[in-house]
Amino acid sequence: MKVIQTPLPGCVVIEPAVFGDERGAFYETWNAERFAAHGLPTHFVQSNVSTSSRGVLRGLHYQWPRPQGKLVTVLEGEVYDVAVDIRRGSPTFGRWEAVILSAQNKRQFWIPEGFAHGFAVLSERAVFSYLCTDVYVREADAGVAWNDAQIAVDWPISNPQLSDKDQRAPFLADIAADRLPEFVA
Repeated sequence: MKVIQTPLPGCVVIEPAVFGDERGAFYETWNAERFAAHGLPTHFVQSNVSTSSRGVLRGLHYQWPRPQGKLVTVLEGEVYDVAVDIRRGSPTFGRWEAVILSAQNKRQFWIPEGFAHGFAVLSERAVFSYLCTDVYVREADAGVAWNDAQIAVDWPISNPQLSDKDQRAPFLADIAADRLPEFVA
């Protein structure tokens, strides 16, 4: 397994060791010992799978309080996956990082607690999987506008299909401080 640091401290890209032959391929999507050796989480409490079609954009989502760290991967198709640092007081507050995740490249993206997360589907269909460090809590569910000009994510689609919730998400500057996580050095 190869761990690639991104410009956002804590957000890393993981390239698993893939073993393949003419029959297909095998790789580990999570291994507690290997993750611990790289300082990555070893405890997940919820596993989710979503399916989406081309042009769907999901996000930018987070939970506060009860933040979730997410280990994300694509099982079918291809997505443009984004993490945004929304931790008050962070030196990288409002900055984002993106990675292409696909069934072909088998990459994973670790998004720690305190970051908003979203993705846009680039293929005809995508099956997206994520492991979470905390369970979903409706009262803690929150989001940031996908098109917030101050964040300025360079999405590869211009007119995405959005949920009602994502259409109504506020800009980062309009979110009350107590509804954002705080940076801890």
